[in-house]
Amino acid sequence: MSLGFHLKKEREKRNWSQVEVAKKVGITNAVLSNYERDYRDPDTETLKKLADLYNVSTDFLLGRTENSSPMNMDEEEFKKAISDPELKRWYSELPNSNEEDLQKLRKMWEIIKNEDK
Repeated sequence: MSLGFHLKKEREKRNWSQVEVAKKVGITNAVLSNYERDYRDPDTETLKKLADLYNVSTDFLLGRTENSSPMNMDEEEFKKAISDPELKRWYSELPNSNEEDLQKLRKMWEIIKNEDK
């Protein structure tokens, strides 16, 4: 699916007109219409504004993922962490862990989360 398709679909999901969205983002409705018809591509800042307005990720709008949820920092850090070869191996073996070990990991995770507060 194209960027224009996703932009139009997200706008229509919310029952917003092109004029409404254009005002919120700071562009003209003619420019938005060109984006939705794939005649033009938005600049990076406008793309971010549209993604924020629709509460979706830029990757979703660009058709790079089917997951529309914007990734938060915890998810980004998690993805970086599991790209580490040692952690990736450990994480891939996690489903084979017994329940007692999983409970310990949950407790450790709660402690780590509470340290950040």
